[in-house]
Amino acid sequence: MVETTAARLLLLLSLFQSRREWPGAALAQRLAVSPRTVRRDVERLRALGYPVHVTKGPGGAYRLGAGARLPPLLFDDDQALAIAVALQTAPVTVAGIAEAADRALATIRQVLPTSLRHRIDAVRVTAIDNAWDFAAPPVAPDLLLALGTAIRHHSVLTFAYASATPPPDPTPTAPPVTDPPPSDAASTGPGATDPPPSDPPPSHPTAVARRVEPHQLAVWSGRWYLLAWDIGRGAWAAFRVDRIALGPATAARFTPRPLPSTDPTAFITGELDRGDTPDHWPCRGQVLLDAPAAVIARWAPGGALVEEVGPNRCRLTLGAWSWTGLAALFGTFGSDIEVVGPPELAAACATLARRYAAASRCLPDPATGRAPDPAAGTAVRE
Repeated sequence: MVETTAARLLLLLSLFQSRREWPGAALAQRLAVSPRTVRRDVERLRALGYPVHVTKGPGGAYRLGAGARLPPLLFDDDQALAIAVALQTAPVTVAGIAEAADRALATIRQVLPTSLRHRIDAVRVTAIDNAWDFAAPPVAPDLLLALGTAIRHHSVLTFAYASATPPPDPTPTAPPVTDPPPSDAASTGPGATDPPPSDPPPSHPTAVARRVEPHQLAVWSGRWYLLAWDIGRGAWAAFRVDRIALGPATAARFTPRPLPSTDPTAFITGELDRGDTPDHWPCRGQVLLDAPAAVIARWAPGGALVEEVGPNRCRLTLGAWSWTGLAALFGTFGSDIEVVGPPELAAACATLARRYAAASRCLPDPATGRAPDPAAGTAVRE
């Protein structure tokens, strides 16, 4: 329950600005007070000059009138974009503030000038947490803004996409993106395009030209991804944003398609090839697992490389802080393991096998209930 009247009035104003209309019962529940207290608080706001309108009756509701606008906040373009990104990604690193961050963004948006409000609206982000990842590479703010604007305007994008190895240039730049042309220049069906433009200039020797329909931006442990329909391949894909170098803006528009999953998190984390870099751990190894690649890819840590070998078999490359740590990490996938290399990984698997075998002899046999025989061996100390 909000303890002071002043604090409750500030929260009430914040709620009014995050939603057009609030039923009286819903406000009472959110404020943890009685409907009578809500009515009194509304009268207090009116006395302070806030025009709160009331719809009477069984379905009565409250709405803050247009006269309650405050003076525009003084932010420059980069600050407005920083606010939008920070408030949408803050719940990744700070637990329990998702609702407060959403309300803060809605409140700030209400008092921004129109030009800055459009910049905030252009960038909608899905934040995904993964504690295994290395520090993410930097992404240029102009690139995020260009992608967000293309998503909002349903604009077809062309870009050069660098492969995972060797690494691409760290800060690709994006050309300015303008408002869409008049409606007669737009196409109407999914995948509709204008005449193919020239390929975007590669920023890296292994970059490949792509032409996509952008649908959503997402953040996974600091790494930015673009969820898009790849027109050339006719399939959904998740692109690492730091590997994108945008080409010239196109006039082509598209009708948004249904997303491949109701949960963008599940799709992006389950992609077999997200373009992740094989980051530099002290120890790296490769194994074959008797499990579907899509299942392993979903649960593998950031920087893992998953390759499909068969319907129920895949090749997994991982890094870790030590060879025994790496061997133990491969064992967490609950699948039979065949070591591909290097020899140090195979030796670490043998070391762990001895340790686990010795550990198992310290417990009673689950089949017979008998205590372990001391003559059978003791724990191995490495």
